[in-house]
Amino acid sequence: MTTTDDTIRVLLAEDQSMVREALAALLGLEPDIEVVAQVARGDEVVDAARTADVDVALLDIEMPGLTGLDAAGLLGRELPGVKVVILTTFGRPGYLRRAMEAGASAFLVKDAPAAQLADAVRRVLRGERVIDPTLAAAALAEGASPLTDRERAVLRASADGSTNAEVAEKLCLSPGTVRNYLSTVIQKTGARNRAEAVRIAREKGWL
Repeated sequence: MTTTDDTIRVLLAEDQSMVREALAALLGLEPDIEVVAQVARGDEVVDAARTADVDVALLDIEMPGLTGLDAAGLLGRELPGVKVVILTTFGRPGYLRRAMEAGASAFLVKDAPAAQLADAVRRVLRGERVIDPTLAAAALAEGASPLTDRERAVLRASADGSTNAEVAEKLCLSPGTVRNYLSTVIQKTGARNRAEAVRIAREKGWL
């Protein structure tokens, strides 16, 4: 495709190469959209967006390095002119809330029709927000995450089975502080233990 002044320059961030290539191929069929950059890691998003001078970034949530939600927040601070579309396999209300808090302009599930994705790219560039109405209603019904940023960070750091001491070292906290945070998280999620708290938080999109 030959880029013109009217062509929408898109970055695709998706760690599964087959999915990424399929999305790129589908968007490449659109006469006014060109995928000019592709990355497989969240911590490569900002540099790639800056180098390729993109208009819109399509970000998966689950990626190595940084999540798409964290990458969206970084883009908002480093390159505020870039519009963000979050793509996810799971339409979890908690993810939607966090995506909007991170500055995303659209939130779509990956099984949405290709035409809907292309339309979302065009609409966010016009300053619109594109959110599945069913997901929006579910997010309102679910309410905000009860976890603070620090509680979420501690729970995320412990999700791989790390001990309190190991989590404390990762986050520069004391083991006692980590234990207190995890106890609060378990209480807030209604879980019986740390592993169940991780599962519940992930299912709700809080983590």
